[in-house]
Amino acid sequence: MSSEAISLTVRHSFRFPAERVFDAWLDPACAGKWLFATPAGSMVLAEIDPRVGGSFRFVDRRDGADVEHVGTYLEIDRPHRLVFDFGVPAIGPDRATVTVEIVSTPDGCDLTLSQTMDPAYAAYRDRTAAGWAMILEGLDQAITP
Repeated sequence: MSSEAISLTVRHSFRFPAERVFDAWLDPACAGKWLFATPAGSMVLAEIDPRVGGSFRFVDRRDGADVEHVGTYLEIDRPHRLVFDFGVPAIGPDRATVTVEIVSTPDGCDLTLSQTMDPAYAAYRDRTAAGWAMILEGLDQAITP
């Protein structure tokens, strides 16, 4: 088993300006609709303290069980870059690091999300990438024109 961190990258193009896409990550009312949300779940809590060193907490109720996602903002450079760590306490104490980079385009913006996680979770790399792709699609749908 490798001891090197596992990395994954997901990209998504948005028809919205970079500022709107960036702000959706830090607005609890908007983020509660898509960030860590699942189609079968119901978001029951979305708390965000949008500052470097601030934290977030999302609770998605899935089949009667609450799944909590927690994290800390490590870097906020509106509207270009957001870096945070996050974890799911029910799974364990480990936290992954996520970097969101947004570049303006003539038609909106392109978002690149990269995640670095402990090599113990290597078997979940593809599933995690697919989950982020679903989350970014949810973000695209949550931003109102």
